[in-house]
Amino acid sequence: MKIAPLTVLAVGATGSIGRLVVEVALAQCHAVRALVRSEAKARLLPAQAQVVVGDVTRPESLRAAVDGVDAIVLTLGADGLGKAGAEQVSYGGVRNVLAALGSRRARIALMTAIGVTDRLSRYNLSTEAHDWKRRSERLVRASGLPYTIVRPGWFDYNAADQHRIVLLQGDRRHAGDPSDGVIARRQIAQVLVCSLSSDQALRKSFELVAEKGPEPKSFDTLFAALDADPQGALDGVRDLPNMPLQDEPQYVRGDLAAVAALRVADAV
Repeated sequence: MKIAPLTVLAVGATGSIGRLVVEVALAQCHAVRALVRSEAKARLLPAQAQVVVGDVTRPESLRAAVDGVDAIVLTLGADGLGKAGAEQVSYGGVRNVLAALGSRRARIALMTAIGVTDRLSRYNLSTEAHDWKRRSERLVRASGLPYTIVRPGWFDYNAADQHRIVLLQGDRRHAGDPSDGVIARRQIAQVLVCSLSSDQALRKSFELVAEKGPEPKSFDTLFAALDADPQGALDGVRDLPNMPLQDEPQYVRGDLAAVAALRVADAV
């Protein structure tokens, strides 16, 4: 099936997954716009990518980046930056991109992490990384935009013969180590980019791992087997109900209302 070319904005374009997203999207003949914090970082990217300078923590710097795009792939990470980084980048970056987009429509592919609903792990208690990534998922769902949310397992821990992609739902693997599932970085990028052109991936949230076997020939077949998130729900289908909205910070609830209001205003 021939894929119609899109103008794709890669947010997190110089990260270990983001660089591969740029490469995969270019290989599929999409026009790629790469958001970077400085021109120096652009040297990491293929020459065919259009570079736009901006910072996800500074909303005013994102307007040019989102103007005219058909799709946005978000692979933001704040590893090593603690609780403040998780809040400002993993969550705040997604909020700011959606705010810059405003009432314009774009297909969204958001990468978070396997175990994102595990709130009691030592890792989450010390960093709040899962909580803030989960809140970023909620922003995307509340936005009313067409989306796919991908929760990959441990990057590049897969064996040489471990490329058969498996998509899971409900986020029940909470060991906090590679036994939760592993996946090659390049396959993460492929799934993110391919989801942008797949009707079968619409409004679906899933964990992404690889098991022993060859790579799939069709991602659509894998996407089609999944259940869509309930219309209007903030969490993924079958996710643990362990983040009550009424207990969330007031400004987070305000952010959810604000992104939802953009779609309502557009419909009026």
